[in-house]
Amino acid sequence: MLKKIICPIFLLLCINCSNNQLESSIEKDKNKLVGPSISYQIAKVSFEQQNFELAKNQFKEIKRLYPLSNEAIESEIMIAFINYIQMDYDKAILNYNKIINKYPSHKDLDYIYYMIAMCNYEQLENEALDGRYNDLALYSFNQVIQRFPKSNYAKDSRQKIILVKSNIAAKHMQIGRFYLNNKKYIAALNRFKIVVDEFSFTKFTPEALHRMVEAYYEIGMYDESYNTAALLGYNYPDTMWYKYSYNLLKKNNGEETVLKKIRSFFDG
Repeated sequence: MLKKIICPIFLLLCINCSNNQLESSIEKDKNKLVGPSISYQIAKVSFEQQNFELAKNQFKEIKRLYPLSNEAIESEIMIAFINYIQMDYDKAILNYNKIINKYPSHKDLDYIYYMIAMCNYEQLENEALDGRYNDLALYSFNQVIQRFPKSNYAKDSRQKIILVKSNIAAKHMQIGRFYLNNKKYIAALNRFKIVVDEFSFTKFTPEALHRMVEAYYEIGMYDESYNTAALLGYNYPDTMWYKYSYNLLKKNNGEETVLKKIRSFFDG
């Protein structure tokens, strides 16, 4: 009698276990039945609905199930892009670099290099920060231009380089002003000269020239002060910075002397 009771119970347990395994197997194989193309479209819908974590998991599943498909490669790119959107820049750069190493002939390689540059660029919060991201962004954008000169991303990279260099110039100006205010005139001059020599296209050049006039005057290098004021007046005659320089020199030497010195710069 006991055997007759136990056997049906055991049989039911086996059937239930079998059913659970079958359901699990069906769930695992469901995506395989759908295929990589439709699975990718489903993940894109999640992404477009800004359900980024779900989309990321769906893209990862495509990579797992269809590692040799084009959709797997595109999924890797989308995962890196989601990292970028979520401002997880280090992880995004890591993933983009993996793609470059795995697929060095990929058709969208210019975009991938550009996105690495953008990850660095978007960490340039202001000129007071460490200049590491300035250097990384410059290097990355130059990589885009050098490797893909005819790419659409090359044009924007050139524009971004101008903005990065403006950020670098602003940093030099800030440090130069600090030195000038603390009467470290030679150190200040070195910073302002960098702006004038290397970043003359930026908006900071007129101020840098005026600060050089101030620094030269404070250390008694009067000829250099007049010459720099003349250069400032010739290139930026309508700026407030030229007026400041002119008034500084006029206050201490008289207007006639200033005009004479400035003229002699061009005559000589």
